[in-house]
Amino acid sequence: MISDKENKNISKFLSLVLRHQPELIGIELDENGWTDVDALIAKSGEHGVRYNIDALKHVVTTNNKQRFAFNDTFDRIRANQGHSVEVDLGYEAKIPPEVLYHGSAIKNADSILASGLEKRERHHVHLSADVATAANVGQRHGKPVIFEVTALQMHHDGMPFFLSNNGVWLTDAVPPKYLKKQ
Repeated sequence: MISDKENKNISKFLSLVLRHQPELIGIELDENGWTDVDALIAKSGEHGVRYNIDALKHVVTTNNKQRFAFNDTFDRIRANQGHSVEVDLGYEAKIPPEVLYHGSAIKNADSILASGLEKRERHHVHLSADVATAANVGQRHGKPVIFEVTALQMHHDGMPFFLSNNGVWLTDAVPPKYLKKQ
């Protein structure tokens, strides 16, 4: 099929154009983040990133973070979460587990403990259900630090949580009182 390197390169490119900069290649995302697969493939090729539908399906199904999804007919595709462009992914509020986790770099720990977790340019703060995933995320930014988030208490205090299609828990912010450094 395609090499691991090609898979990774296509995945990174898809993250860029489906989550942050669709205008870079001239595609449009609808209000729910979907775009036409044929247009995506054609416009990607025009910008030097060439793949076909089979390679795209391979990237989507083998992505370890399940960042992308096809519709039922495989003619539309979107990123599951992590957008910095305005989209409504149609998530319904869910009751979170008692504790969720967030990974970051140790250099950010004091700031996070002081001001909490903020979504900044993203739509939501991303949380995971397990420490290993949070550690993996934190490693991308430097030496990792893991925070426990008392998610169920946040929910009881009126803060909504959503669960993305790929199992990432989402919320608008995590105030410091709900955080504990592991």
